[in-house]
Amino acid sequence: MGEQLATFRHMKDGTAEDWQCIAGHFREYARELPDRILTHLKLLDGDFGGFSVDRLTHSLQCATLAHRDGRDEEYVVCALLHDIGDTLGSYNHPDIAAAILQPFVSEENHWMVKHHGIFQGYYFFHHLGMDRNLRDQYRDHALFQQTAEFCAKYDAAAFDPEGETLPLEFFEPMVRRVFAKPKNSLYKKVSAESTGAA
Repeated sequence: MGEQLATFRHMKDGTAEDWQCIAGHFREYARELPDRILTHLKLLDGDFGGFSVDRLTHSLQCATLAHRDGRDEEYVVCALLHDIGDTLGSYNHPDIAAAILQPFVSEENHWMVKHHGIFQGYYFFHHLGMDRNLRDQYRDHALFQQTAEFCAKYDAAAFDPEGETLPLEFFEPMVRRVFAKPKNSLYKKVSAESTGAA
């Protein structure tokens, strides 16, 4: 017998039984999210984009710097994943990373990841004929300093071919814990029903 599937052809015809079936599939799929994230992160391996280290090394080195500096696990995972959007979001990679992280991290860390691109521009926009001070539009924002510090201490400093770079396996348990259950999501209740968590 085949896999149980919903029977409707248009959502307006869906029944409670259909949606219980779909919710069950959703919970199974959601549990595998950390695996998909780790697999996608590996796509950055070997992609240098002109930099002195590939994008995966940059991500690992950024997370290593944050970890060695005593940052908490959620922050370290944000550092690890801040550029995961490079593969599909060539023109808005911070938005992609922020969207992936948003249900699982604090508003502060989400804002930092979402805006790190414009803050990182302080170090190179002027070399490309752009305004390096574009980040100043956020000068009065409560998270300006946190985001500037993330870029200065971790993101901008993570292009060293000789720098310490912990392997992805070191960070994998952190990724699994951070993505274990959403803090803020429209689908939080459906996910919680599978774990008994609220």
